[in-house]
Amino acid sequence: MQFLVIEGNIGAGKTTLSEMIAQDYNAKLVLEQFADNPFLHKFYKDQERYSFPLELSFLADRYKQIKSEVLNLDLFHSFMVADYYFAKTAIFAQNTLKDDEYRLFRQIFDIVFESMPKPDLYVYLHANVDRLIKNIAFRGRDYEKDIQAEYLVKIQRGYFDFLKQIASFPVLVIDTNNIDFVKNPDDYQALKNAIFHSEYKLGINRLIL
Repeated sequence: MQFLVIEGNIGAGKTTLSEMIAQDYNAKLVLEQFADNPFLHKFYKDQERYSFPLELSFLADRYKQIKSEVLNLDLFHSFMVADYYFAKTAIFAQNTLKDDEYRLFRQIFDIVFESMPKPDLYVYLHANVDRLIKNIAFRGRDYEKDIQAEYLVKIQRGYFDFLKQIASFPVLVIDTNNIDFVKNPDDYQALKNAIFHSEYKLGINRLIL
């Protein structure tokens, strides 16, 4: 495996798991750079007004990061693990932009997406919305305090629609509602076994832990 993606809805634990795996396996860690986005705080307070500039900004930032990090092989690490995939840009945009804005955005996205590398395995951490809200509240990020359950449901549906279309690389959807891989070492080991010690077909594969 050379390129592993850990994805999930907001609050699913994708960044935490990516960091844990990178440390255990000496992997190159590629984290989404979003905290400094100048539109993020404004978006959570006024989604209609700031959704288009936010999504364009994310598209540019993610493209630049992937081109500079993922496409440059690092001989000092065993593989690369990222806490997002470039297609996330379109998933969020579809759920936040107006129809005419999304059509314009999608034209730009499709041109860029063709040159993006495909992961050897795409892992999606699934948690129900109630648990996501608890996780978001627990980590206490100020700009996330206004996130509503309805928005998380939209993002979840967007991911599911995207995952159903994948046929060119394996996708592992893991139901994490009954585990805590941060506090429970056995749960973390079960996750690692599922990711690194099993073979998966192209398209969607499902697992409940």
